[in-house]
Amino acid sequence: MIPDFEVTILGNTSSIPVHGRNHTSQVIRFGQELLLLDCGEGTQMQLRKYKIKTSRINHIFISHLHGDHYLGLIGLLSSYNLSKRTSPLTIYGPPGLNDIITTNFRWSNTKLGYPLTFVQTSTEGSNILLDAPSFTVSSFPLKHRLPTTGFLITEKPGLRSLIKKKLEENPIPVDAIQSLRLGNNFMMENGNLIQVSEYTYPMHSMRKYAFCSDTIFDPSITKFLEQVDLLYHESTFLTAEEARAAETFHSTSAQAAQIASLSGAKSLLLGHFSSRYKELGQMHQEAIQVFPNSIISEEGQTYPVNPAV
Repeated sequence: MIPDFEVTILGNTSSIPVHGRNHTSQVIRFGQELLLLDCGEGTQMQLRKYKIKTSRINHIFISHLHGDHYLGLIGLLSSYNLSKRTSPLTIYGPPGLNDIITTNFRWSNTKLGYPLTFVQTSTEGSNILLDAPSFTVSSFPLKHRLPTTGFLITEKPGLRSLIKKKLEENPIPVDAIQSLRLGNNFMMENGNLIQVSEYTYPMHSMRKYAFCSDTIFDPSITKFLEQVDLLYHESTFLTAEEARAAETFHSTSAQAAQIASLSGAKSLLLGHFSSRYKELGQMHQEAIQVFPNSIISEEGQTYPVNPAV
């Protein structure tokens, strides 16, 4: 059975929370695992609004230290403490974030009742941050005004599903079944080779989701995004403000669409919209002219990371 792999948008605005849009944050669900990507101001209120089980979040990833991407973190950590959390929590983020957290809790005389671990991210190449049984989370560098990383969640191959009818017709030993479910052919003592393709269903393509928070238009990042099933890429401005985008190290929706096209992505989620745009229809139009499968992200909506067909 293929585990659910999906993204719920909690916030998709840029620096100012206006027009009913909140600061950047999203929850990734892979099976029973929940991950939090960025934690802008108001994130914990959005988590409650959309009935996310926060106790199941054990890993939080922060892309960079602009306030609209992390200022909700201290409040969330404090709420965990007040709710008597005891399970470990790991935060992955740039240099300086650990000092910010430590300083806040030192001056508020707060002693956390749960283990909190900090893992510092790097802007040097791709780095695996979390190696879970069913997926990995790796970071990759983005070009912004201060150290920033994107995050790539990649599914791992699981156990293959057996063709029961084939087993009923031609029973095989337990150790052979175990080998086949792992994707390995099995050699019987009599020299007969039992092939994976005969007894198991084909595996679906391993799904990938990429999160590009804040970045200037940078085609060099496409090497980290090859064939992703779903790409979230910031689209702060319309094309008319392309110069402003470059000046502030942000992207336009058309540029985000170019990145999706160059990387071979299957779908593009647009986000991190400037407060100057109340309506986003034109932004969507500029994107789909470059990459037709572009979607304007909506807060509270959940988007599946579908397996390749």
